[in-house]
Amino acid sequence: MAKTFTVQDFFKRFPDDDSCLDHLMKVRFGSELTCPKCGKHGKFSKLSKLPAYSCACGHHIHPMVGTPFENSHTPLQKWFYAMYLFTTSRHGVPAKELQRQLSVTYKTAWRIGHEIRKYLGKVDGDNNLGGHVEIDETYVGGKRAGKRGRGASNKTIVFGMLERGSNVMTQVVPNVRKSTLQPIITKKVIKNSEISTDELKSYSGLSSHGFDHGTVSYGVGQYVSGTRHVNGLEGFWSQLKRAILGIHVHVSAKHMSKYLGEFEYRYNMRKQPEFMFQRLLLSF
Repeated sequence: MAKTFTVQDFFKRFPDDDSCLDHLMKVRFGSELTCPKCGKHGKFSKLSKLPAYSCACGHHIHPMVGTPFENSHTPLQKWFYAMYLFTTSRHGVPAKELQRQLSVTYKTAWRIGHEIRKYLGKVDGDNNLGGHVEIDETYVGGKRAGKRGRGASNKTIVFGMLERGSNVMTQVVPNVRKSTLQPIITKKVIKNSEISTDELKSYSGLSSHGFDHGTVSYGVGQYVSGTRHVNGLEGFWSQLKRAILGIHVHVSAKHMSKYLGEFEYRYNMRKQPEFMFQRLLLSF
């Protein structure tokens, strides 16, 4: 599958709502199916006045039922184009940009964006990590006076784990205590994996859980010790924060998990925009 997926490619493939509906029908039900009413196997015909397909016996299938498109008055092509923008953007798409690109109200653009983020997180999933896993936590929020770094007030705490050469996994956590972080690690990281962290005391004792645990000491200026470092995850944090500050300006703790799901998906599916788009469609 091609790594590039241009806007011309998109509109050639999806020139109108009917082409989008036909694609959704094939993705969800296949080109041919067995009618649950009469038992006949074959193709269903598109109805001219409804976004639905019909068997010869009169049984209807509505491809949009059970998806975010079901009760939406926004044309299906605009939903598809919004998904295209999300899966081909490096840093995300703010609601104001969706409003401009789709010619919809800000409220509609905001809802479309959040529905897509929710499904991006669903598609990405949370498979277990192994090999060499970098583990770190960060504080996300705007610049404020007062304490910085760990313990800073009015920030959202985000915990992350990155398998080198593979996927990243993140989640919002209430604190960075050992009792909060270690159960996540033992549940999601395969035993006998290598783990690299910084010197935070919450990570002490990971070796007793069956991990090959090594640390770097930021407090004394040690950022790399042989293969031990969390530079990959630090790079992900940097990209996440730049996007939030430069694109979205601010993300509340209430909605942070949806944005994390979006950025996880984009990182894990990096350099494969068309595959990202197709995989998102398969989630509905």
